[in-house]
Amino acid sequence: QVQLVESGGGLVQPGGSLRLSCAASGSIFSIKATGWYRQAPGKQRELVALITSGGNTNYAEYVKGRFTISRDNAKNTVYLQMDSLKPEDTAVYYCNAISYYTYWGQGTQVTVSS
Repeated sequence: QVQLVESGGGLVQPGGSLRLSCAASGSIFSIKATGWYRQAPGKQRELVALITSGGNTNYAEYVKGRFTISRDNAKNTVYLQMDSLKPEDTAVYYCNAISYYTYWGQGTQVTVSS
């Protein structure tokens, strides 16, 4: 009922920036919160940032001050601005939406390497 499509991933050097987008479609009126998660090779998926329908945000401590989650209601899109990227930020980044059910995007690869 909710479809999520991530974009914006790629290969960047340490210290660089990327802006990820998560476009939602379907029953978007029912979305209560949207989050960005990441999963590095051999590791569990972890929460990076979260934004609620009311605009409240939450960040993992290791990205606070470097990443910013935001929302454009007119475009039905949630963004993750990532600055000062580090090699340890390398992972597949997934968009998540909480509605009547939990929905996931397909993921977008972010690689930080020199």
